[in-house]
Amino acid sequence: CHSDAISTETPDPNSWKLKTGAMEYTGSKYIGEYVDGRMEGKAKYILPTETIYVGEMKDGVFHGEGTLYFPSGSQYDAVWENGLAIKGTYTFAVGLHYDEKNWHYCDGYDRRFHTEILNGLKPAGMAQLTNMDPPRKIPKGYYDCGDGFYNPVMRVIKDYRNRFLRNADDDEHEWITRTCRKG
Repeated sequence: CHSDAISTETPDPNSWKLKTGAMEYTGSKYIGEYVDGRMEGKAKYILPTETIYVGEMKDGVFHGEGTLYFPSGSQYDAVWENGLAIKGTYTFAVGLHYDEKNWHYCDGYDRRFHTEILNGLKPAGMAQLTNMDPPRKIPKGYYDCGDGFYNPVMRVIKDYRNRFLRNADDDEHEWITRTCRKG
């Protein structure tokens, strides 16, 4: 691990006070305050996937108000308690706010994409296939699962810049192959 906040002197734990610095762990980067040698206070935490958390931390975990900014441009504003979101709102990159109770976007009654709601429908015969128009070109044999391309043989999802996101479990594999567009 690397830190520009570490000195070569052996610290006295009784003298630890609030400090700031940058620290990297397994591909993540922490820029923020420390209390008694722990990540605590205002912080910016960059994950290996380039998802960025900006907000408050306590004892090394998200705690208090904070926002996750995703590489896709979407964000999750939340109140965190010991690393878990207890209340929050998700906003898609196009500005659409997710509403758990009154969600009517692309439901059984209104199948328009957000861009169609904002800009109107295209003429007959020019159907829009995704919220992005024109849609992304999907590599042959892969699926577009919304946050990247899925390889059903390797069962791996990579983001649109070809960086590893995750392995799909059986449920996600089934959902992607049943519902997502295939190249």
